Amino acid sequence: MNKPTTLAELLASGYQSLSVKEEMRKNLIAKLRNREPLFPGILGYEDTVTPQLVNAILAKHDVILLGLRGQAKTRIARLLIELLDEWTPIVKGSEINDDPTHPISFHAVQLVRELGDATPIEWIHRSERYGEKLATPDVTIADIIGDIDPLKAAHQRLHYSHEGAIHFGIIPRTNRGIFTINELPDLQPRIQVGLFNLLEERDIQIRGFNIRIPLDVMMVFTANPEDYTNRGNIITPLKDRIASQILTHYPLSMETAISITEQEAWTARLGEEGLAVPRYFKEIIEQIAFEARKSEFIDQKSGVSARLTISAMEALISNAERRSIMNGDDIILPRVTDLAFVTTGVTGKVELVFEGEQEGMAKVARALIGKAVREIFKKYFPDPLARERVKSGSERYQDRYAKTGQPQQPQKEGEYDAVLNWFSQGNMISLTDTMKFEDYAKELSRVPRLRELTVRHMKIQEADRFSLASAMEFVLDGLHQNSKLAKEEEFGRPDVTYRDMIGSIFTRPLVSEDDEEMLA
Repeated sequence: MNKPTTLAELLASGYQSLSVKEEMRKNLIAKLRNREPLFPGILGYEDTVTPQLVNAILAKHDVILLGLRGQAKTRIARLLIELLDEWTPIVKGSEINDDPTHPISFHAVQLVRELGDATPIEWIHRSERYGEKLATPDVTIADIIGDIDPLKAAHQRLHYSHEGAIHFGIIPRTNRGIFTINELPDLQPRIQVGLFNLLEERDIQIRGFNIRIPLDVMMVFTANPEDYTNRGNIITPLKDRIASQILTHYPLSMETAISITEQEAWTARLGEEGLAVPRYFKEIIEQIAFEARKSEFIDQKSGVSARLTISAMEALISNAERRSIMNGDDIILPRVTDLAFVTTGVTGKVELVFEGEQEGMAKVARALIGKAVREIFKKYFPDPLARERVKSGSERYQDRYAKTGQPQQPQKEGEYDAVLNWFSQGNMISLTDTMKFEDYAKELSRVPRLRELTVRHMKIQEADRFSLASAMEFVLDGLHQNSKLAKEEEFGRPDVTYRDMIGSIFTRPLVSEDDEEMLA
């Protein structure tokens, strides 16, 4: 279909001008009726954030997305352009996307007045109707609204008071579109005041010009609650003018969290068919974030970004890939020893309540990983710390004679007794992250009944030797995190030795007192 190129052709085509909010409302209603996805790639907000945002658009509101870091606020704002028409006509050469039927800039008004129906028209894609600015303390009114341009005035021989000497800021240049201001509290109060008229009277005024320029813009703001006190403030009159405040949140379930990480993490290593990440590793990575979001060592006001799990997953896979390349393996499959390298994706994503030396953050990261392993281990295996109720002598007598008439049978062997007894006899195993698979599997196979225990609870086929060996190490680390085995680690290295907990007390300390407190 040929697009009109002049004002006369545009009017003859039956074109009807709509405000940007009416246009978004129209397209949103069509998507709702057709059951089309509204915000593809945004997971976990289907029943919480999305309905609020839909209501705001239907009400033609400006909105502020309020939430902690890494909650997809900016991504949501950028996806709003999908609710705009694909192509929109403007007066050719217009700086502020003038509507050909209702021009507002000096250039467009003069052009339409001179050429009338012959006024040239051009079409812009909806991607050109989105503007965004990160609020920083150095942002000025000239940046976002506009100012006098001395060069334009000199070039066109205009007086500074002439309307043609105006240089429009980034918001007017997004006229008839969507404009987003990220981290609103960082914007200086005097600059926030400059947005009052835009949000209420829908116009702007530049310098001393005795004119007000009506703009058609949907404003979207994002903010972190922490910013209200630590870095700045949203002044009350501005908050009052933003019609809808929408609260975002972190994933509420493990399934949603895993889906987000799978969607965002880069995992295409040596071809996807060569990569295998067992389910429990995905759960461990997500559990690290869940543990961080309730840890007393982490500043909860700052939040724990979803980028933590994305970076952690990529680091986990990268270490497995490094080993695969070095050893010439055909498959990339993580091992528990690889979790030592996940700290690189954790330490930079959280803030401590009490900031200290860099080593302190590393200790917290290791403790979070340990807690995550312990929690996920309990999903697949019986709790090693479960205790049967100790019965009194009279209860034992009743059980032995009154009920059965027979002496009490010996207790059934514990789930982990064979494994723990082997270590209690002074045996130990040592693992490194770069071990060849044959050596790795052989070392783990030394532990009696470990293979059978793993197969029974993890439902792994014996033929899947790579997955089985990795799961066997998961069992040992799970026992360690539940204080059943000692784990000796070389500082700064991923080499580990599993040994008996009691025996280790008489050799060397396994962890520092600080680490022990964090793991408790």
